[in-house]
Amino acid sequence: MSTPPVQWYPGHIAKAERLLTNQLKKVDVILEVRDARIPLATHHPNVDKWIGAKGRVLVMNRMDMIPDGARSLWFDWLKEHDGIPQFTDGHSGRGIKELAGAIKQAGIAVNRRRRDRGMLPRPIRCVMIGFPNVGKSALINRLIGKRVVESARKAGVTRSLRWVRISDEVELLDAPGVLPNKLEDQASAVKLAICDDIGQAAYDHQRVGSALIDLLKKLSQERILTNQYKINATEITGESFLEALGALKYQGDKERAANLILNDFRIGKLGAIALEFPPEMPPELAVLPAEESIDSSIEEESDSSIEELSESELLEI
Repeated sequence: MSTPPVQWYPGHIAKAERLLTNQLKKVDVILEVRDARIPLATHHPNVDKWIGAKGRVLVMNRMDMIPDGARSLWFDWLKEHDGIPQFTDGHSGRGIKELAGAIKQAGIAVNRRRRDRGMLPRPIRCVMIGFPNVGKSALINRLIGKRVVESARKAGVTRSLRWVRISDEVELLDAPGVLPNKLEDQASAVKLAICDDIGQAAYDHQRVGSALIDLLKKLSQERILTNQYKINATEITGESFLEALGALKYQGDKERAANLILNDFRIGKLGAIALEFPPEMPPELAVLPAEESIDSSIEEESDSSIEELSESELLEI
């Protein structure tokens, strides 16, 4: 096929980016949220420009979906190249206490600079930015301690910008996920599609499902596929595997077979699997056994109250 497996349309993206850029003028600290399964693919190319001289907290969400060994490797690499990462699981709450501490420390630094300029301290303003569906809303709910923003494991749940109060010390901008206008690296785009970090209308499910199978084989994880679907994945391509799975389960329907594999990966039924490893890593370290299936159930919070801040309530910098 001549068309790329993943593509999106820049008009909507440009509008979302303009809205975010305008609000960034009011922000002290940027929380960059990435998907721990694909930390490189979920790094927005404009983040460094948006941060400028602002404070920054690097968040690796979905820590439950990668093996402990992969998390250790990424922690060491990111600490050296990108800053100390905060690993979190927005649905279970793991790492939230440490994330809140990192935000508080960033706020202390902001108010120290204000005092040095003869200005009074004030609550710090943060924004969470990242690709769609990396778990920003779930993290906000955990930081506040109750369900105040809509959260689901699919892209596009947050559709508008709004301020919420995390505590007396922190005000946070809940922003929709923002994609780059162009993503010329199709390998990264395919990983975003595999992890459901972009809208499903942006990609061909069969081609992305086939790419997931090929990627798992490249990472020496074909045993997972063989055990889960009772099809030997060792010597066949991803496309052939989909054909075999469609014939076995769905009377030859490859679309349903692709959706099955993608969903099983996304909900953790195939186990905790890292799809990316730090650059220049020795091959033997970049192959870790997938951990057993994870519990991806989402705990529902019943309290739906929210304290939103209007523009007039925001103190001028």
